[in-house]
Amino acid sequence: MTEPLFWLGLSLTLLSVSLTAVLIAAVPALQELGRAARSAEKLFDSLNREFPPTLEAIRLTGLEISELTDDLNQGLKSAADIVENVDQTLNTAKQTVGQVQANSRRLGLGFKAAWETWQKYPTSRSLLSSSLRNRPSP
Repeated sequence: MTEPLFWLGLSLTLLSVSLTAVLIAAVPALQELGRAARSAEKLFDSLNREFPPTLEAIRLTGLEISELTDDLNQGLKSAADIVENVDQTLNTAKQTVGQVQANSRRLGLGFKAAWETWQKYPTSRSLLSSSLRNRPSP
């Protein structure tokens, strides 16, 4: 049993039996790996076909959202400008109403003073009307 050729032959035989067993066990695994590779290839082909249009649609959606945001901002700015104009108009109307009220009071006081004056001096009224009657006509 100390023959080195015997041990070498036995070792080579055991090695070949082991390798054969490993290959027999690996064949189904390699077949499954091939199927998985074909499935992955189909998936990558589908992604290659579908991804660019999807990315383009996402890009266009982003642009549309940007445009809508800009339109919304412009609308809000316009609404703020309109509110500011209405506020200024209301302030101007308040000032005008205040001035009209003050002028109306002054006018009313003027008419009242004129009426009281007219009522106090009835003789001056009769003198005025008589002087107009006695005036020579041209």
